[in-house]
Amino acid sequence: MGRTPLQADLLRSTVDFCEGRVSPDSIYGVLHRECFNLFPDEMFADLFTDVGRRSVPPMIVAVVMVLQRIEGLSDREAVDRFAFDARWKYAAGGLDFDYPGFVHTVLVDMRARLAASNRPDRIFETTLQAAKSAGLVGRRRVLDSTPLYDAVATMDTVTLIRSAIRGLLKVADADLAAGLRALLRRHDDYTTTGKPVCDYDDAVARAALVDALARDAMGLVGALDGRELEPEVDKAARLLATVVGQDLDEVDGVFRIARRVAKDRVISTVDPDARHGHKTSARGFDGYKGHLSIDPDTEIVTATEVTAANAGDAEPAADLLADDLPEATDAGAGDDADDDPNPGAGGGGDAPEGADGGADRPAVFGDSAYGAGHLLARLETAGAQIFTKVQPPTAPGGRFAKDRFTIDLDSATVTCPNAVTVAIRPATTGGGTAVFGAACAACPLAVRCTGSATGRTITISAYEAQLARARTAQADPAWVADYRATRPKVERKIGHLMRRRHGGRRARVRGTTKVAADFSLLAAAVNLARLGALGLRRATGQGWEVVPA
Repeated sequence: MGRTPLQADLLRSTVDFCEGRVSPDSIYGVLHRECFNLFPDEMFADLFTDVGRRSVPPMIVAVVMVLQRIEGLSDREAVDRFAFDARWKYAAGGLDFDYPGFVHTVLVDMRARLAASNRPDRIFETTLQAAKSAGLVGRRRVLDSTPLYDAVATMDTVTLIRSAIRGLLKVADADLAAGLRALLRRHDDYTTTGKPVCDYDDAVARAALVDALARDAMGLVGALDGRELEPEVDKAARLLATVVGQDLDEVDGVFRIARRVAKDRVISTVDPDARHGHKTSARGFDGYKGHLSIDPDTEIVTATEVTAANAGDAEPAADLLADDLPEATDAGAGDDADDDPNPGAGGGGDAPEGADGGADRPAVFGDSAYGAGHLLARLETAGAQIFTKVQPPTAPGGRFAKDRFTIDLDSATVTCPNAVTVAIRPATTGGGTAVFGAACAACPLAVRCTGSATGRTITISAYEAQLARARTAQADPAWVADYRATRPKVERKIGHLMRRRHGGRRARVRGTTKVAADFSLLAAAVNLARLGALGLRRATGQGWEVVPA
């Protein structure tokens, strides 16, 4: 492990040049003051051995990684900036102007070492710990997510299947590859990238191409079925089977592109973890979702997670809140059974106590995407103040929504607007259904209630009580005031994270694990910029303090 120099040359140091020119509350200023305390070389000692050539000092690499993320630079751009931008050397402890640079692969190597370590997110953890030590992290949290566009092109079905075949042949050893190639029937060696040659304006030619690709793919998958395979070959074979199964149907012995979109469709063989996602019903994107939790009072990011783009916002909520709500470590976003056309889109909570009331209790804020009953139940168990919105139930055609029915969970009955009461039939997974059936036939309100010939059915969620409490709570003006004053703060923080397209809105790497590590590093950089603005300084002893300018 290399060591960062502690003594600069007075005649060549960047310190005198940058002092007075670089704001002390900028990210360059806070790193210059505190880089040796934040990222000492010893913090990365477990990543290196005691023998061999000395590495680039890890503190310097950590500073470069942080600045790279805040400025949205590629690896090559980052090392060029370190070589020629005095502020970067100033931020790395005030290095000399002629301090040697390094090649961009050093950054690649450091990311790989961190990923393989026991603390892959240590840079983010360090910034968060400094904020906590300075008293900048309280008991309130706001959750939200943002799209992260993938770093690859989305493939159409033809390209997807051909690429998957090519990938399998590429990872197979010579003997296996020869055996697999003998099974291929298309005049294609599957060595080049891109779409195969075809008159794509000719429907017959397109159909023949799809069928031929499918038969080659199915032949390879069938030949490998049940065999012991090397991990890379097994992974490639599973991917090939997945892309064929998700996009093709066999009709009258001919394989055709399915007229549907698979629920968890793989969209690229280059990045198999990426998925189709929707920010709204009319706005889609491909890639991942970045999830974060912030302290709304200081706008410090307290946790990050990355999921596929098609994951629900509430699914990673437990991980985001794991350090704040230990009792809620397995919270998730179960679908809340309901006759609402948007199940699982609501929220719930206790009667509001306000942001200042119940100061010893954590408070969790989130939009309606975090209103899943399972998550609400866990938050209640953890004793949290819940400020997550719940959309009111609706029914198609403007008919009576579920909230027009009186649900009595104690007596396990549901009463309709015409005062007809039926028992709830329990379900094995919790909750149940209330079937009005024949009572609707002679009901004068039936046309306003249901269009079904068998009558109205009300589905009772396993978390009906939590949802009901949430809807009651959010009707309180004090709850609404707290929610409106607090939750929007996370939108500004997302703006800080996404202000650069490369490495911000668009992922720089591929795969959930790498994208998650990169998003965590981006959050660390944004936290440091915020800590600089707040005046973070090392306090006497081992803690941190805020000294406003």
